[in-house]
Amino acid sequence: MAGDKIVVGMSGGVDSSVAALLLKRQGFDVVGLFMKNWEDDDDDEYCSTRQDLVDCASVAEVIGIDLEVVNFSAEYKERVFSAFLAEYSAGRTPNPDVLCNAEIKFKAFLDHAVALGAQRIATGHYARLREAGGQVELRKAVDLSKDQSYFLHRLNQTQLARVVFPLGELKKTEVRRIAKEAGLHNFAKRDSTGICFIGERPFREFLNRYLPTKPGPMRTPEGRTVGEHVGLSFYTIGQRKGVGIGGLKDTAGGAWYVCGKDLEKNELIVVQGHDHPLLLSRKLRAEDLAWVSGKRPQTGESYSAKTRYRQADADCRIRNAGDEDLEVEFTAPQWAVTPGQSAVLYSGEVCLGGGVIQ
Repeated sequence: MAGDKIVVGMSGGVDSSVAALLLKRQGFDVVGLFMKNWEDDDDDEYCSTRQDLVDCASVAEVIGIDLEVVNFSAEYKERVFSAFLAEYSAGRTPNPDVLCNAEIKFKAFLDHAVALGAQRIATGHYARLREAGGQVELRKAVDLSKDQSYFLHRLNQTQLARVVFPLGELKKTEVRRIAKEAGLHNFAKRDSTGICFIGERPFREFLNRYLPTKPGPMRTPEGRTVGEHVGLSFYTIGQRKGVGIGGLKDTAGGAWYVCGKDLEKNELIVVQGHDHPLLLSRKLRAEDLAWVSGKRPQTGESYSAKTRYRQADADCRIRNAGDEDLEVEFTAPQWAVTPGQSAVLYSGEVCLGGGVIQ
C-alpha cells in the first residue's frame, strides 16, 4: 500500500538504486539501508565499501530518501563466513551468496527493518513474486540473463511475504536507462562480481589467510602423478585456470581439468579434455534442503534444475525426495557437478527450492 514504510537494501549499485527510486515513485515511505558485512581488511585496494557508501548517499540525496548504515559484520562472520571456511576445509566449494541471502539480507536485515517500523523490505534482486493458493511463489525474472532466483531458493514463505522485488519485470538495459534519466550518477556502474564479501580480490590469496596450505600430489585417475597442488581447498571441480600443469611430455590430450579430490590421501584428481567422462554426471544427491515453495517436490516427477548459477535449466526427474536428502537424475549428463554448490529445482518459471550437492 502506498504510504507504507519499506526499507530498501542499498549497495551503491544501479539495481538497488533503481529499486528504491521506483518504490519512492509509487508513493511508499522509503528508507535506504546500507549494510556493512565485512571489516577484516577494509583498507586495502580490493574493498570498495567506502566508495559504495558514497554512491549510496549520493543516490539517496537525488531520490530524496533517508539512508541508514548498519553493520552486520559480526553476524556475517558467525553465520556465513564460518560455514564458508568449514565447507572449503572439507574440500567442497560453497556458494556464500546463497547463505548470505538466507542469513543476512533476508534475516538480519528483515529483523532490523521491522524494528525500524517497516512493513516490508525490498532489494534489487532480479526475481518475481506471485501469490497463488495462499502461498507466495518465487518466480524467475523477466530478464533471464539476470535472473537471481537461484540465489534466493533458501528463503521461506514468511520472508517472501515481506519482500518486494521491484526489478523483476524489467530488463537490465531498462534499469540503467531509468537510472540515467533520473540523474543517478551510478547508472553505468559496473556490476560487482566475485563473492558477496570478498569482492574483486584474488581468491586464492584471500583464502590463504584463513586456511592452511597443505600441498600434495596431482594425479590422473589411472594413478600417474602429473604435478603438485597447493592444498585441496584451493581447487574446484571443473577448474582449468590455475591448475598449474605445464610442460609435461605426452600431453596430447588437451587442457587439464580438476575432476575430483581424495581427501584421505590429499590428492587432487585431474583429467584431460573438457568432455572427459569423469567430468559428466547424470545423478546427484543433495542435503541441507530448503523449499522456498513451502512444499517438497514429488518423487518420480519431472522438473528442471540448475547445478550452478549462470547455467541453463536441465531436465531432470526426482528419484527420491526425503526429509534429509534429495536424489536427482538428469536426462542429459551435466558438466562439473560440484559438491558444496546448490542444486535448485524449478517447475517452469517457479523456483521450488533445493539443497547442497554432496
